[in-house]
Amino acid sequence: MREAGIESSVGGAGHAYDNALAETVIGLYKTELIGPGDPWGDVGAVELATLAWVDWFNNHRLPAPLGHVPPGESEAV
Repeated sequence: MREAGIESSVGGAGHAYDNALAETVIGLYKTELIGPGDPWGDVGAVELATLAWVDWFNNHRLPAPLGHVPPGESEAV
């Protein structure tokens, strides 16, 4: 990463701090979208559903820690 001029966000080699949030989001994605949609007809159907889910996750869900305000709206304040 240093050679590419990239800084790690948290932790270092052998620490899993970076992975915890990603694994949580991937778990939600699989539980909320992928599992209930099985069987998926083709890759295109998964891609379109994923785009809609990511839009909802980033712009429309109402998480309690943000005061039930969508994340995008919360960041704009």
